[in-house]
Amino acid sequence: MLGASRRSLSAAARSRVAAGVASAVTADASVPARPISVSNGARGVPQQQNRLLSVLVAPKIAGMSNVVALKLMDGALIGRRYESSAAAVDSTDQLAEKHEYQAEVNRLMDLIVHSLYSNKEVFLRELVSNASDALDKLRYLSVTDPELLKDGPQLDIRIQSDKDNGVITITDSGIGMTKQELIDSLGTIASSGTAKFLKALKESQEAGMDNNLIGQFGVGFYSTFLVSEKVVVSTKSPKSDKQYVWEGQADSGSYTIREEKDPEKLIPRGTRLTLYLKHDDKGFAHPERIQKLLKNYSQFVSFPIYTWQEKGFTKEVEVDEDPAEAKKGDDDIKTEPKKKTKTVVEKYWDWELSNETQPIWLRNPKEVSTEEYNEFYKKTFNEYLNPLASSHFTTEGEVEFRSILYVPATRKDDITDNRKTKNIRLYVKRVFISDDFDGELFPRYLSFVKGVVDSNDLPLNVSREILQESRIVRIMRKRLVRKAFDMDYERFWENYGKILKLGAMEDKENHKRIAPLLRFFSSQSNDELISLDEYVENMKPEQKDIYFIAADSLSSAKNTPFLERLTEKEYEVLLFVDPMDEMAIQNLSSYKDKKFVDISREDLD
Repeated sequence: MLGASRRSLSAAARSRVAAGVASAVTADASVPARPISVSNGARGVPQQQNRLLSVLVAPKIAGMSNVVALKLMDGALIGRRYESSAAAVDSTDQLAEKHEYQAEVNRLMDLIVHSLYSNKEVFLRELVSNASDALDKLRYLSVTDPELLKDGPQLDIRIQSDKDNGVITITDSGIGMTKQELIDSLGTIASSGTAKFLKALKESQEAGMDNNLIGQFGVGFYSTFLVSEKVVVSTKSPKSDKQYVWEGQADSGSYTIREEKDPEKLIPRGTRLTLYLKHDDKGFAHPERIQKLLKNYSQFVSFPIYTWQEKGFTKEVEVDEDPAEAKKGDDDIKTEPKKKTKTVVEKYWDWELSNETQPIWLRNPKEVSTEEYNEFYKKTFNEYLNPLASSHFTTEGEVEFRSILYVPATRKDDITDNRKTKNIRLYVKRVFISDDFDGELFPRYLSFVKGVVDSNDLPLNVSREILQESRIVRIMRKRLVRKAFDMDYERFWENYGKILKLGAMEDKENHKRIAPLLRFFSSQSNDELISLDEYVENMKPEQKDIYFIAADSLSSAKNTPFLERLTEKEYEVLLFVDPMDEMAIQNLSSYKDKKFVDISREDLD
C-alpha cells in the first residue's frame, strides 16, 4: 500500500482481487469512493489499490476469507521490509538523475539530522499542512480549469503506518508536482529563512529550549528528516503525463529523481510521501500516536484526513464438544447433540475519518446551540463545569479573524501568579500553531479568559518575534480585549472582580473599558455594589467630583466621622474596603471628566 511492493501477492490472490474489486466497492458504502483504474499490463492489478484498502481487507467481501484478506494486507498493503538502504535499491534507480542540494539546504539538513531538536512531532503537522495546501491549490485552479479534476473529484489526505517496520505514508489527491517543481520545491530554500532559522536555533539551544522553531521558520518538508532515515516522494501533476519519484537520505548532500515506471505504483494525481523512520523514532508509526498528533495539530484542516486503523466485530463460532461431557448420562437415551458456540472478535483494517472538517468557530453563531458551545469548551480545555459566558465573533476589515472566548466558572485563586497559561489556542488557516503565549494576545490580568483564535492573515510559520512585533497581532490583541469586556458577565464580579482591579492598575490602554466594569460599595447603596456609571447618575447637580473613603471594613467606613458633612449634603461616597480599590482608582485618576477625591484629606473643600 502507498508505494509498497506487491510482489508478495500470490497469483490466486491477484486474480481474486481483480475479479471482485468492482462489486466490493459498490457493496461497501462506508468506504470513501475513489476513482479506480486498472493497468493494461499482464498483471491486471488495480493501479489504485491504495485507494481500496478497506475493500481488500474487510471481511464482508464475498469469496475472500479473513485469513486471505489479512495476508493481502501484510504482503501487499503494509510494505516491503528494508533491512538496509542497499536492500531498498530498485533496478529503476539505474535511470535516476542525481542532483546536489543547494548549499543552504545542505546546512539545514545537516543541522536537522544532527541536532538535539526535541520537538520532533511537528513533522506531521508540517506535512499535513503541505498536503492541505496542495488540495487547496487544486480546488482553486479547478474553478477555471475543471479538466484538472478529470482523474477524480475527491480531495482528501490519507495516512497509513507500519509500526513494525517504522514506515509512515502520507498521500494527498492534490495538485502534485512536475519534475521541475520537484527540483525547485525540494532542492532549494530561501537562504534568508535558513539563516534566521540557524541563528534562532543556536540561541534557543543556548537557552535550553527550542520553541517549535521548525514550524516558526517554515522549514516544512525538511522536518521529515527529524525522524526519517530516508524519504521517498512520488508525485503526479495533472499538467504532466508522467509520475516522478524524489528520493533523499539523511546525511546525504544529494537526492535523486526518476520517472515511475512500475504500473502498480502509479497514482492518478497528487503526492505520496513515504517516511522510513529512524530506529529511535519508530514510535511515531503507531496508529494511536498519529491519531493523537492529528487531533492536536490538524483536527480542523479543511479537508478530510483518513487514517488506516485496525477494527473488529464480534461473531459466534462453533466449538468442539468435550468427549468426557458426551459420555455423561444414560447411553440408552439418544438425544440430538447440542452444538456449542463462543463469541470471538474478528479483526480487520479499514480507513477511518480522523478530523472534524468544520470547526465550531467557522459556523454561523445563530446555528450553534449553548450546549455545543459548552461541549466544545469542556472538551478543548479539559473543564468539567460549563463556562460563565462565551462570545463567538468574526472581525473584518484590515485584519480578519474568527474567535470564541470563554469566561471560566472557577476563578484563579492567586491573581498575582504571573505564570504563563495555555488558555488561548492560536490557529492559522485551521492549523494549530501554539498555545504558549506570554501576553502577546491577551494582557496578563485577562489570562483567565480561554478560547480559540483563527487567523488567515498570519503566516503558518508565526514565531514569538512575529507575535511581539506584528502590527496584525497588535490589532488582534486590541479587538480580543474589547470582545472580552463586551461579554455578559453573570456572577463575573464575584469570581473576577480583583482581576479587573488589577487591570485598572496595569492596562492604561484599556482604562475606558475597564472602569465601567468596576464595582464598589457606597454610603447610599445599602450594602450592594454599584458601578461608576450609577454613581455619576446619582450625583447632585452642583457636585463636581467623585468622593471616596478607604477603610478596613464596611462597618468602619460607614462610621467614619469624615462622612458626616457629605451625608448632610446628601452626597454619595464610595466605600473602599479592599486595598486594591484605592490603588485601582488612583491609576484611573478620573472618570467621565470627574476627579476622584479622598474625603479624608485635610485640604478637602
